[in-house]
Amino acid sequence: MANKKAPAAGWPIVSGEYVVGNPESCVGVVTLGSHGLEQACIDAGAAIAGPCHTENLGIEKVVANYISNPNIRFMVLCGSEVQGHITGQCFKALWENGIGDDGGIIGAKGAIPFLENVGKDAVERFQRQIVEVVDLIDCEDVSKITAAIKECISKDPGAIDEEPMVLDLEGGGAGGEEEGATVKPTSPEIALIEARMRLISEKINDAAILAKYNAGYYNGKVQGIAIGLFLSLLLFSLIHPLL
Repeated sequence: MANKKAPAAGWPIVSGEYVVGNPESCVGVVTLGSHGLEQACIDAGAAIAGPCHTENLGIEKVVANYISNPNIRFMVLCGSEVQGHITGQCFKALWENGIGDDGGIIGAKGAIPFLENVGKDAVERFQRQIVEVVDLIDCEDVSKITAAIKECISKDPGAIDEEPMVLDLEGGGAGGEEEGATVKPTSPEIALIEARMRLISEKINDAAILAKYNAGYYNGKVQGIAIGLFLSLLLFSLIHPLL
């Protein structure tokens, strides 16, 4: 029997749009932009399951709920990826790379992947506690998701040998949503605009590199023709007296 610990009093400590199951389960499920998968995940044995739309405040709240329950050792990412925010990829980057000194999630591709209320200590605890992130991003197949949950449960290593870590998110909301928080999240529209601006910037840089290459190629071609012409004239001038 895997060793279990009591989660923080009142767990989940951050309220919101999720369904809670057995707090001693080793699996937490994030359904990203999909809704309606939560109860099936709980029935399969998950401790908590719910959506997460944003790559900043939403991720902070999921992390807060996970590290306040030492029994959660696996995170299953499933459901549709959130366009613009790319929350699923940001979760993976957070677990793999952590955050920089500015709070930015290293390697994240979302519009604004910065954690303002969760510091390095909490992120490192999250990285230690979660032994595996199961990538089922863009999968809404209930049978595949529940099979992944049950497989994680079969590998339950027991609770992490640390006490629950409780974060104060200043009255925050859901395990991935934004209601009631004092830090105002970026709206989806703004995030999409910024993501598209970033994409346009990358395309402009690519076009500039291509233009630079073409200019160099053209200049080299012209120089090659000029040198060839010069050598031809030189050779002709050398041969001509002999004719």
